[in-house]
Amino acid sequence: MPLNSSWTTVTVPALDHLPRPLSLRSQTLPRHHVFPLHQHRWNQFVYATSGTLLVEVDTVWHVITPEQAIWVPTGMMHSTGALQDAAFRNLYVADQVADGLPTRPMVFAVSPLLRELIVELVQSQSRPEPEPFFDRLDAVILDQLQRLQQQDFALPWPHSRPLRQMCEALYQAPDDPRPVEVWGRQIGLSARTITRRFEQEVGISLRRWRQRLRLFRALEWLGEGRSITRIALDLGYASPSAFIYMFRQEMGISPKAFASG
Repeated sequence: MPLNSSWTTVTVPALDHLPRPLSLRSQTLPRHHVFPLHQHRWNQFVYATSGTLLVEVDTVWHVITPEQAIWVPTGMMHSTGALQDAAFRNLYVADQVADGLPTRPMVFAVSPLLRELIVELVQSQSRPEPEPFFDRLDAVILDQLQRLQQQDFALPWPHSRPLRQMCEALYQAPDDPRPVEVWGRQIGLSARTITRRFEQEVGISLRRWRQRLRLFRALEWLGEGRSITRIALDLGYASPSAFIYMFRQEMGISPKAFASG
């Protein structure tokens, strides 16, 4: 994940073997800190209970919120960075207990139950729990991993530095109304070049990506408990009703129904 100079590289923890077939590694990953490309001899469930992660798996980049996770199969090159301060809660899953789990990278929607199970696993490590307790907890977590729904909705990320610079700025300020011509002057590319290269790298148009970005941040902020009015204004909508209309068009339900579901 070759990012610009505002990103700080974090050393990948040395780990020769897993202490348990299902092992947790907790870490606070500050904003714009990133692990270099690496691989493991086990599967990895990349997840953060808070914050936003930028994950590269098999040369494809994704942004995931606490409502999502990425499954990284054994031996696959990957990298993880934080777009926002993240409570990184990483599950390592040995092949021996991964029957029925994917053999290719996959984005999952994280259920509230699995999130709470991961939180409990984090907290229980500081308590003097007997070994059978962890065996039972691991079994329930593995069961839940196999029940997760694959999520087609994702926010892809460009590879080249100028486009990443633009996308990072838009991620921090999705209400930024500047047109592509203005962005071109800022990052040193013509509007035509931005439009062409963005679609080549990301697979969708910049206009569609910005719409998806607004939806993505709305899902993130709804998860944080922000009000619909505040979200609408922070996304640059003229009114909450305009935001609600967009959300219904994309998700099939209202923001209120999504937040309460």
